[in-house]
Amino acid sequence: MTKNRQIYRVIFLNQGQIYEIYAGQIYTSDLYGFIEVEEFLFGERAQMVVDPSEEKLKNQFAGVQRSFIPMHAVIRIDEVEKEGVGKITEAGSNVTAFPLPFGPGGGKKT
Repeated sequence: MTKNRQIYRVIFLNQGQIYEIYAGQIYTSDLYGFIEVEEFLFGERAQMVVDPSEEKLKNQFAGVQRSFIPMHAVIRIDEVEKEGVGKITEAGSNVTAFPLPFGPGGGKKT
């Protein structure tokens, strides 16, 4: 069995929402602390039913060639056999942003 093409599912947190997108290329960026996502995949379905979440995602990434996602926002990256439906959902109580220091040095001077 040979693989024709790699497909990745990237799940990340953005402004209190969980994004699930599918892409053909992901890699560590030259920008420190980011991953690059290219070749966004959106289903060209022949269905009459339109998923509003996927349409919102398509519109948000329309015209985007490459997206830089902060590594600390990434929840999970999977290599999958075929693309699924991308979606945006509200973050529930089971997802928490990675804690960041408040300022340089992270503490008070005495």
